[in-house]
Amino acid sequence: MSTFKAPKGTYDLIPATSATYLAVREAISAPLRKSGYGYVETPGFEDVNLFARGVGESTDIVTKEMYAFETKGGSKLALRPEGTASVLRAALEANLHKQGNLPVKLWYSGSYYRYERPQKGRYRHFSQVGAEAIGAEDPALDAELIILADEAYRSLGLRNFRILLNSLGDKECRPVYREALQGFLRGLDLDEETLRRAEINPLRVLDDKREAVQKQLVGAPLLRDYLCDACKAYHEEVRALITAAGVVFEDDAKLVRGLDYYTRTTFEFVHDGLGSQSAVGGGGRYDGLSEMIGGPALPSVGWALGVDRTVLALEAEGVELDIPAATSVFAVALGEEARRVLFGKVTELRRAGIAADFSFGGKGLKGAMKDANRSGARLAVVAGERDLAEGVVQLKDMESGEQQAVAVDALLDAVRAKLA
Repeated sequence: MSTFKAPKGTYDLIPATSATYLAVREAISAPLRKSGYGYVETPGFEDVNLFARGVGESTDIVTKEMYAFETKGGSKLALRPEGTASVLRAALEANLHKQGNLPVKLWYSGSYYRYERPQKGRYRHFSQVGAEAIGAEDPALDAELIILADEAYRSLGLRNFRILLNSLGDKECRPVYREALQGFLRGLDLDEETLRRAEINPLRVLDDKREAVQKQLVGAPLLRDYLCDACKAYHEEVRALITAAGVVFEDDAKLVRGLDYYTRTTFEFVHDGLGSQSAVGGGGRYDGLSEMIGGPALPSVGWALGVDRTVLALEAEGVELDIPAATSVFAVALGEEARRVLFGKVTELRRAGIAADFSFGGKGLKGAMKDANRSGARLAVVAGERDLAEGVVQLKDMESGEQQAVAVDALLDAVRAKLA
């Protein structure tokens, strides 16, 4: 056994579990790829100030959860705790917003890092697939992203998730609400850190998960009662568009999400089968983030869906994904001449686009056939010296047990016919 283990709060993806994760990533990204979203990949670490400015200095992510460090050259960096700020930074740096096609539509997949207390559904290293639409203020864009996420989850077979929806207003109406909420919070019995947070960003207090705090928030002013006419109209259009698409949602006046950059539309996907870590994904509009990190005004919207929690949601519903076997054909060679011939045939099959594997290590027939069974291959190709002397190999159907002799030169066509 190795001396080393994966760090606390992390995990290794190994077969066969890794195949499920890959299938989930594929399913989440598929609706995006057919809707004009191009792939972007950013570094695993960034300037620490990118997250301090964008995510928010009052957030738990920045104050407690970021893995920040100083390089030998004196630069202060942080492992990325979320994807939006990094993707927007990359888009600005590459001037994608100046190429004439707005919004810039991007999707990404990767690992993110937060120093949290590990528990089921909450890891210090986790995986997300995300989407960002940068440079357009349009309720149809907000609706599109919600619809695409709903489509992704349903394509996986998930049914017991809910979509929570709210509006956080904008720079016109939120300051009025902020003042009203701060006045309410100052009258509560809150600890010093929470009161300090209330002065920086009072909406963050609404997101506090502690029961003692939530009890005191009963009767707190609601942002929906302070929305300006423009924000009300925008939100109603988002609601109308997703309703027309047949997507069911719940209005949640207390939904604020955990990041400071959200404006107007905010939404969350929750699954009731996951216990306390019920959020499987979420997002919203962030019209001011570009300016926060030194860019031009670029109204934008996006989401991130947790791959880890989506897998847990599938398990909670008992959904088993139909994942094809990694290998279609497994070659078993008996003798040196057969090894050379079948190794060449395996290469030929692979070049023809057929997933094929080989019995390595010079095992006997019994051991090699066990390997063939474990591989999940539909077909096995077996050959010994006697077979090759006759110019044939044995093609065995691993499901039915039927076996037939096939000319060596005709193996590719025979395999194609069997797998068709």
